[in-house]
Amino acid sequence: MAEEDYPGVLAGRWRGGVVLKRDVFSTIERGRFLTDSGEADAVLRRIDRVPWWSRLLARLLFERELRALAAAGSLDICPPLLFADRDVLVRGWIDGVPLHIAKPHGDAAYFRAAKTALRKLHHAGITHNDLAKEQNWLYANGRPFLTDFQLASRFRRRGRLFRLARYEDLRHLLKHKRRYAPEDLTAAERRVLARKSLLTRIWMATGKKVYYAITRGIGFTDREGRGMRFVREAPAIAARLRSHPKVRDVAIVPFPDRRNGTGLYAFVEATAEDRELSTFLGPTGPEHLQVVEALPRTAQGEVRNEILELVALNQLDLIGSLVKTDAERVLVGRIVSGRRNLRDRFAF
Repeated sequence: MAEEDYPGVLAGRWRGGVVLKRDVFSTIERGRFLTDSGEADAVLRRIDRVPWWSRLLARLLFERELRALAAAGSLDICPPLLFADRDVLVRGWIDGVPLHIAKPHGDAAYFRAAKTALRKLHHAGITHNDLAKEQNWLYANGRPFLTDFQLASRFRRRGRLFRLARYEDLRHLLKHKRRYAPEDLTAAERRVLARKSLLTRIWMATGKKVYYAITRGIGFTDREGRGMRFVREAPAIAARLRSHPKVRDVAIVPFPDRRNGTGLYAFVEATAEDRELSTFLGPTGPEHLQVVEALPRTAQGEVRNEILELVALNQLDLIGSLVKTDAERVLVGRIVSGRRNLRDRFAF
């Protein structure tokens, strides 16, 4: 994106890199921001180009995040707020991976630290309100960080509504702990998991159904930020590829794409050439298709999509901590060296 495409308040201070997400509520981009202490890795959220019909809600979400980061950015549990103007805010970059990629199985220390981080947030009078999504919990060298505060609330008084929202934040954290470290759940935590608040029961019976109807109706989905294309098109593309006689298996992962919002990257375990398979798919194929000798897998044979997602995102510096064996390191190294998504690469 050219420098002149950015709002004037960022002139000379923002150096764009890769678009992380684009929807009707904002565009989020990773890049570098010039602070008083020098240039820093950062994330830009901008709402100056959202459609007119979503602007009111986009503004509400933007201001919620701005207020929350202004209050919590110094707690060392979330990105610091570096800059804000009417339509843009810049926050620091956290060098970590989302929980659904890190998969911290058995890491009791991480969840103890996450509970402490949540206490800090609540002590500051802030509730996150969107912690059911694993991508809003980051794993950075074993430490937890929170991100995406668009639904966050700041409370001046710790009344009943605050206590309900605080309870739900905790319950969602414990759901993740139950998935990755169930043996470390305490009896008290199990009781919290077993009891949804009245607010949640009402939401699930009413508002959640309306939310799904609206977001699916406008072609927007929030399935870990993956987009409607991944939900609707990826399964059909994978099935088509698997029907080719030279294909053994397929893994398709999403990545942010400047033109389409969500791009699709197909990793294909096959003896065919990339061009042969692209021709076989025709115009309905993914943005990127890469033939690999083998897909990285767990000991149980499941494809390690979390590694492939990082390859598609060009977040190569985060892959090393996920690789388990020397053999896997060699295999992943070959996949990385042959990666196709170089257009959005940024020299960090």
